[in-house]
Amino acid sequence: MKKGIVFNIQKFSIHDGPGIRTTVFLKGCPLRCRWCANPESQLENIQILWDKKKCIHCLHCIDVCTHKAISLKEDRIHIDFDLCKGCLQCNHECNQKALTFEGEYKEIDEIVKECLQDLDFYEESNGGVTISGGEGMAQPDFVLQLIHELHKHKIHVAIETTGFIEKETFRTLASQFDLLLFDVKHYDSHKHFEYTDVHNELIVENLAWANEQGIDILCRIPVIPGFNDSLEDAIHFSELFKSLNIKKVQLLPFHQFGENKYELLNKQYAYKNVKAYHPEDLKDYQKQFLNNDIECFF
Repeated sequence: MKKGIVFNIQKFSIHDGPGIRTTVFLKGCPLRCRWCANPESQLENIQILWDKKKCIHCLHCIDVCTHKAISLKEDRIHIDFDLCKGCLQCNHECNQKALTFEGEYKEIDEIVKECLQDLDFYEESNGGVTISGGEGMAQPDFVLQLIHELHKHKIHVAIETTGFIEKETFRTLASQFDLLLFDVKHYDSHKHFEYTDVHNELIVENLAWANEQGIDILCRIPVIPGFNDSLEDAIHFSELFKSLNIKKVQLLPFHQFGENKYELLNKQYAYKNVKAYHPEDLKDYQKQFLNNDIECFF
């Protein structure tokens, strides 16, 4: 069976679809959202993380890296992910445990076996398994086979998707899922590109197609400060959803759960120290959807 690169398998998840779920996080994503809570998910390869609090600057990691992917820059250990092959030699030889890694290749049978451990919880709560990331559809052959194996055990399978997937691939995969948790980040293509590095036409087209096919979809809006959080934004989102005959949307208030990961990846975080949102902050935002007969919840 095929292998896929996974960076986390989270059990007893209650926010990634109905019921109690196991969420399988896959690496690889075509978007580069400025606020991304899982920056370690963006590249589809193993990544080394450096913890400056544990590092004693012995520089042994530089010496043992045969790919010359590690260097010292401005008193910080720098990992060149273009050169790094994910051999983990540096990780194994770091006595201070200052180097960790994200990403592990797993076989489908291994993932299914882990998911099956909680089959009773799925059945009791009408839960299941959710593929997340990153973008699960970025590993299409692996995901397709994983869906089929999970369905053999009558497990409900959902995916959290950006929708930014080549049309043929999206149509092949979307129809296999029991639920699409479909993120819509902005209605305006230029603003979408400014904050994610991709335009939104393909996303909207895939969303429209999936809805026309009668696929179960829950549209979700990550509400991000300065990007899509104004009442005017809510109105334009409502107009877009009405044009697509979307009846339900979930709001995902901006949070800071992923802030520390940028430091470990030696990356700049555009939303450092920006205040998180809570549902009570977005009640007027929510009303814009409700006023347009769109079910809207947190």
